[in-house]
Amino acid sequence: MLWIPFTLLAAFMQAWRNAFQKQLSKEVKVAGVTLARFIWASPLAALYLWALYQWQPAPLPQFDERFAGFVIGAALAQILATGLMVKLFMLRNYAIGAGLAKSEAVLAAVLGVIFFSEVLSPLAWLGVALGGGAVFLLSGASLRQLSWPVMLLGLGSGLAFALTSLWVRQASLVLGLPFPHGAAWVLLLVIVLQTVLLLLWLGLKDQPTLRALWQRPKLTLLVSVCSCVGSVGWFTAMSLESVALVKTLGQVEVLFMLLISSFILKEKLVRNDHLGLALIVVAAICVMWA
Repeated sequence: MLWIPFTLLAAFMQAWRNAFQKQLSKEVKVAGVTLARFIWASPLAALYLWALYQWQPAPLPQFDERFAGFVIGAALAQILATGLMVKLFMLRNYAIGAGLAKSEAVLAAVLGVIFFSEVLSPLAWLGVALGGGAVFLLSGASLRQLSWPVMLLGLGSGLAFALTSLWVRQASLVLGLPFPHGAAWVLLLVIVLQTVLLLLWLGLKDQPTLRALWQRPKLTLLVSVCSCVGSVGWFTAMSLESVALVKTLGQVEVLFMLLISSFILKEKLVRNDHLGLALIVVAAICVMWA
Protein backbone atom coordinates (compact mmCIF):
# COMPACT_ATOMS: atom_id res chain seq x y z
CA MET A 1 0.00 0.00 0.00
CA LEU A 2 3.03 2.32 -0.24
CA TRP A 3 1.66 3.67 -3.53
CA ILE A 4 -1.09 5.51 -1.64
CA PRO A 5 1.05 7.96 0.41
CA PHE A 6 3.30 8.58 -2.60
CA THR A 7 0.23 9.37 -4.73
CA LEU A 8 -1.17 11.75 -2.11
CA LEU A 9 2.19 13.54 -1.90
CA ALA A 10 2.28 13.86 -5.68
CA ALA A 11 -1.26 15.23 -5.87
CA PHE A 12 -0.61 17.80 -3.14
CA MET A 13 2.56 19.08 -4.79
CA GLN A 14 0.99 19.11 -8.25
CA ALA A 15 -1.86 21.31 -7.02
CA TRP A 16 0.68 23.93 -5.95
CA ARG A 17 2.79 23.47 -9.09
CA ASN A 18 -0.20 24.08 -11.36
CA ALA A 19 -1.11 27.19 -9.39
CA PHE A 20 2.43 28.57 -9.75
CA GLN A 21 2.46 27.68 -13.45
CA LYS A 22 -0.82 29.49 -13.92
CA GLN A 23 0.69 32.59 -12.31
CA LEU A 24 3.87 32.33 -14.41
CA SER A 25 1.87 31.91 -17.62
CA LYS A 26 0.60 35.49 -17.24
CA GLU A 27 4.11 36.80 -17.94
CA VAL A 28 5.98 34.02 -19.79
CA LYS A 29 5.25 32.10 -23.00
CA VAL A 30 4.04 28.49 -23.01
CA ALA A 31 7.48 27.00 -23.75
CA GLY A 32 9.03 29.00 -20.92
CA VAL A 33 6.39 27.92 -18.41
CA THR A 34 6.95 24.32 -19.52
CA LEU A 35 10.72 24.68 -19.04
CA ALA A 36 10.17 26.13 -15.55
CA ARG A 37 8.79 22.73 -14.59
CA PHE A 38 12.11 21.04 -15.33
CA ILE A 39 14.96 23.55 -15.24
CA TRP A 40 15.82 23.29 -11.52
CA ALA A 41 14.35 19.81 -11.09
CA SER A 42 17.36 17.97 -12.58
CA PRO A 43 19.80 18.69 -9.71
CA LEU A 44 17.05 17.92 -7.20
CA ALA A 45 16.33 14.58 -8.89
CA ALA A 46 20.08 13.78 -8.96
CA LEU A 47 20.36 14.60 -5.26
CA TYR A 48 17.36 12.36 -4.50
CA LEU A 49 18.92 9.46 -6.45
CA TRP A 50 22.28 9.92 -4.67
CA ALA A 51 20.52 9.94 -1.29
CA LEU A 52 18.73 6.68 -2.15
CA TYR A 53 22.04 4.95 -2.90
CA GLN A 54 23.52 6.28 0.35
CA TRP A 55 20.52 5.00 2.28
CA GLN A 56 20.23 1.63 0.53
CA PRO A 57 22.95 0.54 -1.96
CA ALA A 58 21.67 -1.08 -5.15
CA PRO A 59 23.12 -2.22 -8.50
CA LEU A 60 23.68 0.34 -11.22
CA PRO A 61 21.14 0.08 -14.06
CA GLN A 62 21.75 -1.51 -17.44
CA PHE A 63 20.03 0.48 -20.16
CA ASP A 64 18.73 -1.08 -23.39
CA GLU A 65 16.86 0.14 -26.46
CA ARG A 66 13.45 -0.67 -25.00
CA PHE A 67 14.14 1.34 -21.87
CA ALA A 68 15.48 4.25 -23.94
CA GLY A 69 12.33 4.22 -26.06
CA PHE A 70 10.06 4.44 -23.02
CA VAL A 71 12.14 7.27 -21.49
CA ILE A 72 12.25 9.31 -24.71
CA GLY A 73 8.53 8.77 -25.29
CA ALA A 74 7.66 9.79 -21.73
CA ALA A 75 9.87 12.90 -21.89
CA LEU A 76 8.36 14.13 -25.17
CA ALA A 77 4.79 13.30 -24.15
CA GLN A 78 5.12 15.19 -20.86
CA ILE A 79 6.50 18.27 -22.63
CA LEU A 80 3.54 18.18 -25.03
CA ALA A 81 1.05 17.59 -22.20
CA THR A 82 2.39 20.46 -20.11
CA GLY A 83 2.40 22.83 -23.07
CA LEU A 84 -1.19 21.96 -23.97
CA MET A 85 -2.32 22.42 -20.37
CA VAL A 86 -0.64 25.83 -20.08
CA LYS A 87 -2.31 26.83 -23.35
CA LEU A 88 -5.59 25.60 -21.89
CA PHE A 89 -5.09 27.81 -18.82
CA MET A 90 -4.79 30.78 -21.16
CA LEU A 91 -8.14 29.99 -22.79
CA ARG A 92 -10.18 29.08 -19.70
CA ASN A 93 -9.75 29.49 -15.97
CA TYR A 94 -7.36 27.42 -13.85
CA ALA A 95 -9.97 24.99 -12.51
CA ILE A 96 -11.52 24.19 -15.90
CA GLY A 97 -8.07 23.75 -17.45
CA ALA A 98 -6.93 21.35 -14.75
CA GLY A 99 -10.28 19.54 -14.82
CA LEU A 100 -10.11 18.81 -18.55
CA ALA A 101 -6.48 17.71 -18.34
CA LYS A 102 -7.56 15.23 -15.66
CA SER A 103 -9.20 13.10 -18.36
CA GLU A 104 -5.77 11.48 -18.02
CA ALA A 105 -7.00 8.90 -15.49
CA VAL A 106 -9.76 7.53 -17.71
CA LEU A 107 -7.53 7.51 -20.80
CA ALA A 108 -4.72 5.79 -18.86
CA ALA A 109 -7.14 3.07 -17.78
CA VAL A 110 -8.33 2.40 -21.34
CA LEU A 111 -4.86 2.52 -22.93
CA GLY A 112 -3.32 0.45 -20.14
CA VAL A 113 -5.82 -2.36 -20.63
CA ILE A 114 -5.60 -2.31 -24.44
CA PHE A 115 -1.85 -1.87 -24.99
CA PHE A 116 -0.07 -2.77 -21.74
CA SER A 117 -2.02 -5.81 -20.54
CA GLU A 118 -3.13 -4.13 -17.32
CA VAL A 119 -6.11 -5.69 -15.59
CA LEU A 120 -8.68 -3.67 -13.62
CA SER A 121 -11.46 -5.10 -11.47
CA PRO A 122 -15.07 -3.86 -11.85
CA LEU A 123 -14.62 -1.88 -8.62
CA ALA A 124 -11.52 -0.20 -10.05
CA TRP A 125 -13.40 0.72 -13.25
CA LEU A 126 -16.19 2.18 -11.11
CA GLY A 127 -13.64 4.31 -9.26
CA VAL A 128 -12.10 5.54 -12.51
CA ALA A 129 -15.52 6.48 -13.91
CA LEU A 130 -16.61 8.25 -10.72
CA GLY A 131 -13.31 10.13 -10.59
CA GLY A 132 -13.75 11.34 -14.16
CA GLY A 133 -17.26 12.61 -13.41
CA ALA A 134 -16.11 14.26 -10.19
CA VAL A 135 -13.34 16.22 -11.88
CA PHE A 136 -15.75 17.44 -14.56
CA LEU A 137 -18.15 18.72 -11.89
CA LEU A 138 -15.38 20.33 -9.86
CA SER A 139 -13.97 22.10 -12.90
CA GLY A 140 -17.16 24.15 -13.09
CA ALA A 141 -17.43 23.33 -16.76
CA SER A 142 -20.59 22.59 -18.69
CA LEU A 143 -21.16 21.36 -22.21
CA ARG A 144 -22.27 24.85 -23.20
CA GLN A 145 -19.00 26.35 -21.97
CA LEU A 146 -16.74 23.97 -23.84
CA SER A 147 -15.79 24.97 -27.36
CA TRP A 148 -14.06 22.52 -29.69
CA PRO A 149 -10.60 24.13 -29.17
CA VAL A 150 -10.98 23.82 -25.39
CA MET A 151 -12.20 20.22 -25.62
CA LEU A 152 -9.40 19.18 -27.99
CA LEU A 153 -6.71 20.88 -25.90
CA GLY A 154 -8.03 19.27 -22.71
CA LEU A 155 -8.32 15.78 -24.16
CA GLY A 156 -4.97 16.16 -25.94
CA SER A 157 -3.30 17.15 -22.68
CA GLY A 158 -4.97 14.27 -20.84
CA LEU A 159 -3.92 11.79 -23.53
CA ALA A 160 -0.31 13.00 -23.48
CA PHE A 161 -0.21 12.82 -19.67
CA ALA A 162 -1.69 9.32 -19.80
CA LEU A 163 0.98 8.14 -22.26
CA THR A 164 3.67 9.75 -20.09
CA SER A 165 2.48 7.82 -17.05
CA LEU A 166 2.18 4.50 -18.87
CA TRP A 167 5.65 4.80 -20.43
CA VAL A 168 7.18 5.85 -17.09
CA ARG A 169 5.74 2.74 -15.45
CA GLN A 170 7.02 0.51 -18.26
CA ALA A 171 10.49 2.07 -18.05
CA SER A 172 10.62 1.42 -14.29
CA LEU A 173 9.53 -2.19 -14.75
CA VAL A 174 12.00 -2.84 -17.59
CA LEU A 175 14.90 -1.49 -15.53
CA GLY A 176 14.34 -4.20 -12.92
CA LEU A 177 15.97 -2.33 -10.02
CA PRO A 178 14.71 -2.58 -6.42
CA PHE A 179 12.18 -0.11 -5.06
CA PRO A 180 12.49 2.87 -5.25
CA HIS A 181 15.76 3.12 -7.20
CA GLY A 182 14.26 2.23 -10.57
CA ALA A 183 11.70 5.02 -10.40
CA ALA A 184 14.40 7.49 -9.33
CA TRP A 185 16.58 6.62 -12.35
CA VAL A 186 13.63 7.06 -14.71
CA LEU A 187 12.78 10.37 -13.06
CA LEU A 188 16.32 11.73 -13.43
CA LEU A 189 16.76 10.67 -17.05
CA VAL A 190 13.34 11.96 -18.13
CA ILE A 191 13.89 15.36 -16.47
CA VAL A 192 17.43 15.76 -17.84
CA LEU A 193 16.26 14.95 -21.37
CA GLN A 194 13.34 17.37 -21.10
CA THR A 195 15.55 20.15 -19.76
CA VAL A 196 18.17 19.74 -22.50
CA LEU A 197 15.59 19.65 -25.29
CA LEU A 198 13.74 22.75 -24.09
CA LEU A 199 16.94 24.71 -23.39
CA LEU A 200 18.23 23.95 -26.88
CA TRP A 201 14.92 24.87 -28.49
CA LEU A 202 14.53 28.16 -26.63
CA GLY A 203 18.23 28.99 -27.00
CA LEU A 204 17.89 28.69 -30.78
CA LYS A 205 14.36 30.00 -31.30
CA ASP A 206 13.29 32.19 -28.38
CA GLN A 207 16.02 33.64 -26.18
CA PRO A 208 13.71 36.37 -24.75
CA THR A 209 11.69 33.61 -23.05
CA LEU A 210 14.84 32.32 -21.34
CA ARG A 211 15.56 35.85 -20.13
CA ALA A 212 11.97 36.13 -18.87
CA LEU A 213 12.48 33.02 -16.72
CA TRP A 214 15.83 34.35 -15.47
CA GLN A 215 14.09 37.53 -14.37
CA ARG A 216 11.55 35.54 -12.31
CA PRO A 217 13.82 33.21 -10.30
CA LYS A 218 11.57 32.73 -7.28
CA LEU A 219 8.47 31.68 -9.21
CA THR A 220 10.53 29.50 -11.57
CA LEU A 221 12.19 27.77 -8.61
CA LEU A 222 8.83 27.16 -6.93
CA VAL A 223 7.46 25.53 -10.07
CA SER A 224 10.54 23.30 -10.39
CA VAL A 225 10.61 22.23 -6.74
CA CYS A 226 6.91 21.39 -6.63
CA SER A 227 7.24 19.57 -9.94
CA CYS A 228 10.24 17.51 -8.82
CA VAL A 229 8.74 16.46 -5.49
CA GLY A 230 5.45 15.68 -7.20
CA SER A 231 7.22 13.63 -9.86
CA VAL A 232 9.04 11.63 -7.18
CA GLY A 233 5.61 10.74 -5.82
CA TRP A 234 4.08 9.92 -9.21
CA PHE A 235 7.01 7.92 -10.58
CA THR A 236 7.38 5.90 -7.38
CA ALA A 237 3.66 5.20 -7.05
CA MET A 238 3.40 4.14 -10.71
CA SER A 239 6.31 1.73 -10.29
CA LEU A 240 4.25 0.01 -7.59
CA GLU A 241 0.68 0.08 -8.89
CA SER A 242 -1.41 0.38 -12.06
CA VAL A 243 -1.37 3.84 -13.63
CA ALA A 244 -5.17 3.99 -13.73
CA LEU A 245 -5.46 3.44 -9.98
CA VAL A 246 -2.66 5.88 -9.17
CA LYS A 247 -4.10 8.62 -11.37
CA THR A 248 -7.64 8.10 -10.11
CA LEU A 249 -6.52 8.46 -6.49
CA GLY A 250 -4.37 11.37 -7.65
CA GLN A 251 -7.53 13.27 -8.53
CA VAL A 252 -7.62 14.34 -4.89
CA GLU A 253 -5.37 17.07 -6.29
CA VAL A 254 -8.61 18.88 -7.16
CA LEU A 255 -9.66 18.54 -3.52
CA PHE A 256 -6.40 20.19 -2.48
CA MET A 257 -7.01 22.97 -5.01
CA LEU A 258 -10.45 23.67 -3.60
CA LEU A 259 -9.23 23.56 0.00
CA ILE A 260 -6.55 26.11 -0.89
CA SER A 261 -9.20 28.28 -2.51
CA SER A 262 -11.56 27.95 0.45
CA PHE A 263 -9.22 28.33 3.43
CA ILE A 264 -6.41 30.45 2.01
CA LEU A 265 -8.16 32.49 -0.67
CA LYS A 266 -11.47 32.56 1.28
CA GLU A 267 -13.53 31.52 -1.74
CA LYS A 268 -16.87 29.79 -1.11
CA LEU A 269 -17.63 26.35 -2.50
CA VAL A 270 -20.70 25.99 -4.70
CA ARG A 271 -23.11 23.07 -4.79
CA ASN A 272 -21.25 21.24 -7.58
CA ASP A 273 -18.07 21.46 -5.48
CA HIS A 274 -19.64 19.52 -2.62
CA LEU A 275 -21.03 16.84 -4.98
CA GLY A 276 -17.72 16.58 -6.84
CA LEU A 277 -15.75 16.25 -3.61
CA ALA A 278 -18.07 13.47 -2.46
CA LEU A 279 -17.57 11.61 -5.74
CA ILE A 280 -13.78 11.95 -5.47
CA VAL A 281 -13.88 10.46 -1.98
CA VAL A 282 -15.98 7.52 -3.24
CA ALA A 283 -13.69 7.07 -6.25
CA ALA A 284 -10.61 7.08 -4.00
CA ILE A 285 -12.17 4.45 -1.72
CA CYS A 286 -13.02 2.29 -4.75
CA VAL A 287 -9.49 2.28 -6.18
CA MET A 288 -7.83 1.77 -2.79
CA TRP A 289 -10.16 -1.12 -2.00
CA ALA A 290 -9.67 -2.55 -5.50
